Amino acid sequence: MTGLRKRSVMVSGHATSVSLEQEFWEELQVIARAKGVSLNRLVSEVDRTRTGNLSSALRVFVLAALRRAGRDD
Repeated sequence: MTGLRKRSVMVSGHATSVSLEQEFWEELQVIARAKGVSLNRLVSEVDRTRTGNLSSALRVFVLAALRRAGRDD
């Protein structure tokens, strides 16, 4: 696993930076493409439903998506 990578994203129209490992950024992009939305839109969707830290919420979101995909196989 790689170290943290900080990226700037637009969350509900506001610029913010989020630090995640490269692997999580890659999975978020795969999920966004599959849903037909931009990465910023996907991050905004996660942001609207989170209760804690955005980086943690994104990691949990990716984990849940991978688990669902694994059950569908």
